[in-house]
Amino acid sequence: QVQLVESGGGLVQAGGSLRLSCAASTNILNIRSMRWWRQAPGRQRELAASITSANVVNYADTVKGRFTISWGSAKNTMYLQMDNLKPEDTGIYYCNVMQQTASLWGRGTQVTVSA
Repeated sequence: QVQLVESGGGLVQAGGSLRLSCAASTNILNIRSMRWWRQAPGRQRELAASITSANVVNYADTVKGRFTISWGSAKNTMYLQMDNLKPEDTGIYYCNVMQQTASLWGRGTQVTVSA
């Protein structure tokens, strides 16, 4: 079974940057899209960014202009570049790959932005 592993989280000051990675244990077939979700303490999980297999991207209004989602060269690695981070970006970030008939999730990586 394919596993997704996120990395790149950590503690950063406001205005700083982080680059999150999502690596699959093997090549993923029949990908429709990849998404980065995030969940702040005490809040519901929200969709931060998404990219389709045709490279159509969408961002939440709260991250637009600051976050960039992208595929790796082999499409078994995905990235989220996060710039100009704000304290409200703090949370656990999850990688999610949508296939034709299945949805894959990683376990998340913690991002903490200090004021």
